[in-house]
Amino acid sequence: MKKNAFSMIELVFVIVVLGILAAIAVPKMSATRTDAQITKGRADVSAIRSSIVSERQTRIIKGDSDWINSLSSSTTTLFDGNGTSSLLMYGITADTTDGHWRTTSSSFPYKNYKFKVGGSDCAFTYDNGDGKFTLDNGQDDICSNLVN
Repeated sequence: MKKNAFSMIELVFVIVVLGILAAIAVPKMSATRTDAQITKGRADVSAIRSSIVSERQTRIIKGDSDWINSLSSSTTTLFDGNGTSSLLMYGITADTTDGHWRTTSSSFPYKNYKFKVGGSDCAFTYDNGDGKFTLDNGQDDICSNLVN
């Protein structure tokens, strides 16, 4: 007689092996997600800082030595300029979830921003006196990864 099916012991063994593999893979995947959010945040910070300097150079050529007053003209699309100047070509849509930016300023001009990564809110401040977009002091180690 030919045997065409798996025995119960073989099926249980396969399920146990798959469970062990899943237990190993899931934590690795969540760490990868946080690493991706940090990388996105670093790229955003670099792009924002670069666009601030580029905007300043444009202003200097036109005879205006002031830094841009604000990085955003609304609380829904960030880093798109202050209504008269443009920073990032398309801006960044604000959200409160991991991997997204939001402004914490209550009124225009918006100068305080937060990037959420790994459940931590990383606070940044734009100073229109010297054009610096900096991470505030006293942040989590995960936040310091955004600027180092």
